[in-house]
Amino acid sequence: MAELSFLDRIEQTTGALGLRAESYRLLDLAPGDTCVDVACGAGHAVAELCRAQIKTIGVDSDPDAVSTARARTPDAVIHIGTSDRLPLEDESVDGYRAARLFHLLADPLPTLAEAYRVLRPGGRAVLVGQDYGFFLLDSSDQDMADVVLLGLESRSVAPRAARSFRDWLLDTGFHDPAVVVHNQVITDHRLLARQLESAASAAVGKALITRDDADTWLAEQADRGHRDRFLAILPTVLVAATR
Repeated sequence: MAELSFLDRIEQTTGALGLRAESYRLLDLAPGDTCVDVACGAGHAVAELCRAQIKTIGVDSDPDAVSTARARTPDAVIHIGTSDRLPLEDESVDGYRAARLFHLLADPLPTLAEAYRVLRPGGRAVLVGQDYGFFLLDSSDQDMADVVLLGLESRSVAPRAARSFRDWLLDTGFHDPAVVVHNQVITDHRLLARQLESAASAAVGKALITRDDADTWLAEQADRGHRDRFLAILPTVLVAATR
């Protein structure tokens, strides 16, 4: 559960709160409507939607995450399940939300087909995801930073999936897509230290850099954090479309 505790800190940052709020705006739901939050994780969005009087169903494949989500919002319905086989009837929800999911999927089409199946006509789907090709990170050795970020990309099945959200929704039969880019600015090195270490290790594993290169670069980033010179900008793509 330590990982979920770490993610809880990320989810409470101003940027994360604003990103979720933007996804709710795009869903355009009213009290009493029903929404499914796919890949709901520890249930932050489920809790917030329920407080807004949206009947919210969470789905996630991680039993630990589902346990945390259920504890956070005991009255919510939260299932262990996969995005390509939702435990919902046809045309049974008014809103579909999926955040930080599609970079994990080798084939997005079954998941998109499920979104279309469970939404009522006129319902809204909102896909949210980072495109790791646009991750911006300041460094005195920018070439090394770019290589480390390639290591970060290598840890995902589809690290640039978000740039295809609009195409995929249109191809699935959705219409009137709206695209929004939300930029999260992070100046606290501690919030990303673990991800940077994992990215650097992945770059070493791919033989893109040496271990010494990685350690030197990570030390530079840590020093930036100590001197209040750390800067990362994470663009997140949100695409909403109507069934």
